[in-house]
Amino acid sequence: MTLMDPIGDMFTRIRNGQLRLLPKVEMPSSKFRLKILEVLKSEGFIASYHVEKKDNNKVSLTVDLKYYEGTPVIREIKRVSKPGRRVYSSATSIPRIQNGLGLAIISTNRGIMSDIDAKKNNIGGEIICRVF
Repeated sequence: MTLMDPIGDMFTRIRNGQLRLLPKVEMPSSKFRLKILEVLKSEGFIASYHVEKKDNNKVSLTVDLKYYEGTPVIREIKRVSKPGRRVYSSATSIPRIQNGLGLAIISTNRGIMSDIDAKKNNIGGEIICRVF
């Protein structure tokens, strides 16, 4: 099965896993997904992630979801830039998510980073998603 939007699929799996209060979710692996998960882990939205090699030479990711007092830490994870409509932003116009409590993940020419790092380095790019 081919996916038209693998990043959107990853966010949907995380969202659905947290709705069901699952401890972890599994998905196919890619370098782009790993970088996004690294940002989510460094900002404290997920507990951890692991790369596993399956028996048929497929590589999968296992994401350990994070909960606080029984409620998911991620209240909203939403794809901003989609395959049909890419959304770009300059360094000065990167949006603030929930008045600074949330996070925007941005794909820049220096890699995937959070909105805080992009503003600090004065870099714009494609806004991948918003997390709150």
